Amino acid sequence: MVWGIWMGLLRIGWALPLPKPDQLIVHVPLMIGGFLGTLVGLERAVGIGRRWAYVSPLLTASASLLLIVGPMAPLAPLLLTAGSVIVVVVFAAVLWRQPSLFAWTMAVGAASWVVGNAMWLGGAAVYRVVFWWMAFLVLTIAGERLELNRFLAPSRFVRVAFASAIVVMGLGVALAARTPSGVRIMGAGLVALSVWLARFDIARRTVRQPGITRFIAVCLLSGYVWLAVGGALALATAAATPGPLYDALLHAIFLGFVVSMIFGHAPIVFPAILGMPMSFRRTFYVHAALLHASVVVRLTGDLVEELGRWRAWGGALNAAAMALFILNSIAALRRSP
Repeated sequence: MVWGIWMGLLRIGWALPLPKPDQLIVHVPLMIGGFLGTLVGLERAVGIGRRWAYVSPLLTASASLLLIVGPMAPLAPLLLTAGSVIVVVVFAAVLWRQPSLFAWTMAVGAASWVVGNAMWLGGAAVYRVVFWWMAFLVLTIAGERLELNRFLAPSRFVRVAFASAIVVMGLGVALAARTPSGVRIMGAGLVALSVWLARFDIARRTVRQPGITRFIAVCLLSGYVWLAVGGALALATAAATPGPLYDALLHAIFLGFVVSMIFGHAPIVFPAILGMPMSFRRTFYVHAALLHASVVVRLTGDLVEELGRWRAWGGALNAAAMALFILNSIAALRRSP
């Protein structure tokens, strides 16, 4: 994560040391496959409780180390692909025991990760595969939220609306590499999914409760706003190649939505993985607020030509929010009884 953020700051203009000239392109693979992919693989391994499932985070973490210290070679993409395949096998085992819409959603998300990794392994440029990686994270999160939604006994209409949004988004992702219309279709699906989450997610009720429950709900609901913003940008701009609009689209999703989900789920996921309690601290709201402010600054720099320098400052604030998140999480773990 730290190395991926470092490369990201270099990419947006900060004069930081660059160990090797070819490392600038590893920013996205490190953040998605290395950091988030390893975290998802580890979470799935803990959830299924099988030793073989831990091979996935082991492979993706090893691939990340190769991207950091080794030359750009096929081995790192190969290990990432193998790790993502194991996550698909994990979900196949889950579906065997408990076939459900939420499990299918997360399984399709894992399969999207495999497709993106395989395309990158085959030599495709990152911008050609990044929407597959986006689908992996969005579907994983959406599936987890749908799993919790079953406590509200959703009607058939609610389930069909969810599935329809997922299908539209998936169709757009599949077409995005071929035509700008695919990006617009994907954007329509993302907007529809954000509306569904904002309307039917259990966070709408839990936000009224105190303490850590409210903090989690605030992170989730604010993340859904950024998902809608990213979807609207995709729908309006069809940005499929690198540039300011493309940067705004990706970071509205990957930072505004995905990282907000990480901040919200960390008080649940970290104790589950580490086997340690995590006490809630009001300072959690500081790194969450800094994250959203940083995304606003960054997207302003992307969308307003005269304020282009804001993009770099937004990136710096992104990094500060992540650093503060780690520090707050460590402090919360250490102060738990």
